[in-house]
Amino acid sequence: MATDPDIVESPSYRMAYEDVDFLNRDELRSVRLQLELSKADLVQREHRIVSTIVVFGSARIEEPEAARAALAAAEAAAARAPRDPEAAEALDRARRTAANSRYYEEARELGRIVSAEAQRNGDREFVIVTGGGPGIMEAANRGAHDIGAKSVGLNIVLPHEQEPNPFVTPELCFRFRYFAIRKMHFLMRARALVAFPGGYGTFDELFETLTLVQTGKVPSVPIVLIGRAFWNRVIRFDELVREGMISSEDVGLFSYAETAAEAWRIIADFHEREERRMPEI
Repeated sequence: MATDPDIVESPSYRMAYEDVDFLNRDELRSVRLQLELSKADLVQREHRIVSTIVVFGSARIEEPEAARAALAAAEAAAARAPRDPEAAEALDRARRTAANSRYYEEARELGRIVSAEAQRNGDREFVIVTGGGPGIMEAANRGAHDIGAKSVGLNIVLPHEQEPNPFVTPELCFRFRYFAIRKMHFLMRARALVAFPGGYGTFDELFETLTLVQTGKVPSVPIVLIGRAFWNRVIRFDELVREGMISSEDVGLFSYAETAAEAWRIIADFHEREERRMPEI
């Protein structure tokens, strides 16, 4: 007797792991969380990624050349309409964007320095990890790409889709549905975190890391904030201490740097001290 095609084509007949509609049910959230955790972990193990340097920062910071072109266009528009407040506001934003574009070059240089210093053997130490998007993330992945080193991108599904930048190593570009699992992967192999100027996403990732280190949920690692003037202007850490919301020791959880070379020196010095503390076996 021939098999009834209605039975074979029924959703109930699909293998569970092949049934996307089934896997997307609310009741299967715990399974999806586990899959997101396991997939990226296993793939990185296969590529012998032992430890990482995480780079956070704004997706809106542009490459200097693009920022200069946008500034020139804004200057021309303001010159044509000298009394237009919108043109003046756009010019002010373009000037700030052009000034902040230096961070793109520093992030790119950091990717180069870290990858050149650390990826010298089969086991990949201090691999650059970013959110995989544009701006600072692109720059750090690009720095690794410049010298032929692997780097990781952890993309996230958003209402306005986040596209991976072209400099992430293709086999190490992951896409996540859940912010929580993505943030776990940022820290699972992290030996340092470098935060460039950014917005809500950067602050979220930075403060979660500070909280986890402060509470001992993760081992202490170097946390380097690039651009002291920016960070001191947008976050008054001294006021948090003065108000008794954090202790003075909590301010010691992070360091400031202005350049990629400074940031790398802070990271390298920290790990050299840690190695000296390790007892001989």
